[in-house]
Amino acid sequence: MRLRTYVVEHNPIIRKNLIDTLKELADITAVETAETEDDGITWLDANRQGWDLAIVDLFSKQGGGLGLLAALHYRPAWQKMVVLSNSATHKARHRCAQPGIDAVFDKSNEIDALVSYCLN
Repeated sequence: MRLRTYVVEHNPIIRKNLIDTLKELADITAVETAETEDDGITWLDANRQGWDLAIVDLFSKQGGGLGLLAALHYRPAWQKMVVLSNSATHKARHRCAQPGIDAVFDKSNEIDALVSYCLN
């Protein structure tokens, strides 16, 4: 079964490349995308049963990924939320553990790990 995946990424080129890569290698279905925290919260909240995985960048055109992730603390356990960021430092990973993020991946060198995560 394909993972219904929601992507919050402000850069349209990165967003398109990420979705294309995950469609090909991890058999995901991109259900929607957003460029801002508010748009992400609005869509995910309005479509509570319409997604399996949310991939969120720590930085967006408005707000940040941590705010979005914290706002969706109510989600059921089968819905996974991961961070994909160029800022996946040790400090950022520690901060991400607090709001209940399921995994953190670095855009520059952990795409294979994200693909594996999607496949499992």
